[in-house]
Amino acid sequence: MAIPELKKTSNACDLRDWLKDVKRLEQLESISGAHWDLEIGALTEIILERISTPPAVLFDKVPGFDPQRRVLANMLESLERTALTLNLPTDIKTIPLIDALRARLRSLQPIKPKIVATGPLMENIERDDQVDLMKFPVPLWHEGDGGRYLGTGHLVVTRDPETGLENVGCYRVMLQDKDKVGLYISPGKHGKIHYEKAMRAGKPLPVAMVFGQHPLLFIAASQAVPIGVNEYDWTGGLLGQPIEVLELPLTKLHVPATAEIAIEGEIMPGETLPEGPFGEWPGYYASAQRAEPFVRVQALYYRNDPIICGAAPFKPTIHGMYRSCLRAAMVWNGMEQAGVPDIRGVYLPPPAQRFMIVVSIKQRYPGHAKQAALVACQCQAGAYLGRYVVVVDEDIDITDLNEVVWAMATRSDPATSVDILRRTWSGPLDPIIQPGQKGHNSRMIIEAVRPYEWRDRFPAISAISDETRERFSRKWEKQLAGVQVRHSRSRFDQE
Repeated sequence: MAIPELKKTSNACDLRDWLKDVKRLEQLESISGAHWDLEIGALTEIILERISTPPAVLFDKVPGFDPQRRVLANMLESLERTALTLNLPTDIKTIPLIDALRARLRSLQPIKPKIVATGPLMENIERDDQVDLMKFPVPLWHEGDGGRYLGTGHLVVTRDPETGLENVGCYRVMLQDKDKVGLYISPGKHGKIHYEKAMRAGKPLPVAMVFGQHPLLFIAASQAVPIGVNEYDWTGGLLGQPIEVLELPLTKLHVPATAEIAIEGEIMPGETLPEGPFGEWPGYYASAQRAEPFVRVQALYYRNDPIICGAAPFKPTIHGMYRSCLRAAMVWNGMEQAGVPDIRGVYLPPPAQRFMIVVSIKQRYPGHAKQAALVACQCQAGAYLGRYVVVVDEDIDITDLNEVVWAMATRSDPATSVDILRRTWSGPLDPIIQPGQKGHNSRMIIEAVRPYEWRDRFPAISAISDETRERFSRKWEKQLAGVQVRHSRSRFDQE
């Protein structure tokens, strides 16, 4: 597929430029006066529940804080904002967006960042005893959280103590004190590997963190970029220009020059504090409170009127658009690289996210559907923390769960269409795996396609043809539009 021509948008990797673009899309709302203690989190969740295309929300005038110290939520919870952030046209539909994104990822040439002497981040600098993170309106996001989480839509920068390679990740960060933040990193992540190497050597681990930045940098940090590619390089390649970064004076780690808030400090060997629990992306408290490392903050940098980027996860039934699109593009590319032909689409439904992959194919040979399912759930992008893979024919709209369920109900037979893979790759946030047994799970493969052997004799679909639908839609356009307006209400209106 040819990559669609990009509309003119700001390529500066600055959150404030991005917010101007979102405002032009008419997808930015402001809420004044919401309290940090659960109220910001609750309003964010309610908006996600009730509005089918939830806006980005900027919370200001938080009681007890400077009124211009703000919190941004719902950054990427619409298809248009996801496209805007990924530097794609904002009028593109879901599967074409995924297809265009995967084409861009295939041809992406990383561009190294440009190191600059200063930037907006350096408008305010505080060190040592001056550091006070308590002056920012850090939310308590969920009722059962063990504390306030400053890091939910952010960057964590570390360096491998042995190789010197820098990594930009996204691992949850709990506010512990005015100059201490707790850090939880899942096993196997680069930041965890760096931490373990430093602790084995008995040396401190330098850490930098950013708590407000362009959402594309958050995407790069929170998703799996290709092995060996730095997240800043990947972001620059997607934008077509280098990211401007600063080298922080104490740790020599790099952060975006246009960042809103950044800190640098060290994790000391043997030092821990209680961390968690925190409501995670599967929609559960899947990890309990435990002793985890924390960063002793040595320096704080922030812009005037700084914005905290919040991306606290809620039940995935109400969020997860950007994760679904990006992961689908990577799985689709992985399947093609493995030689699976005639893939018509890949989608990860937002309610399931990693736990479900739906693949559309045009069947070419016996076993094609099984091959597609196996590769989808075991390629690099699809192997971690999955559960179900459903393969459907090309006539099914895989972005419509009603159609996917219809295909499962009418084109699969449990005795012949289902396979189970055992001892596949899981992780600590898998809620169905018992504590102490996490690490492995199983996968169900469902071939919801017309059986290859008699697909030409499978019962015909009774729906009207596309041509008939188009003809009568045009003829009755005004009347149908009126019906739609009278009966299309937001979930707010229905309560």
